[in-house]
Amino acid sequence: MRHSAIPHVPTQRSQPQGEVTTTDTLLTVEQAAERLGTGVRFIRRLIQERRIRYVKLGKPVRIPESALAEYVAERTVPTLREARSSFRKVA
Repeated sequence: MRHSAIPHVPTQRSQPQGEVTTTDTLLTVEQAAERLGTGVRFIRRLIQERRIRYVKLGKPVRIPESALAEYVAERTVPTLREARSSFRKVA
């Protein structure tokens, strides 16, 4: 087993949340717009405002599938029943 030169730094790095892996499919702006059911302008605005993660490959821009999934999950509004059930729970 190889030891780190700095004792407090682990030799094996854990993958930070939101990092793009090689198995993550990169979508074009057009493909991302089609998956979300929106126009290309909306996706380009998300990229410009940095509201969604993207990968810059020179001039072309690609959006990881995981970034689209995160974007949808963060903006999913719970149903009224789910919201009410969280209020009734008492410690």
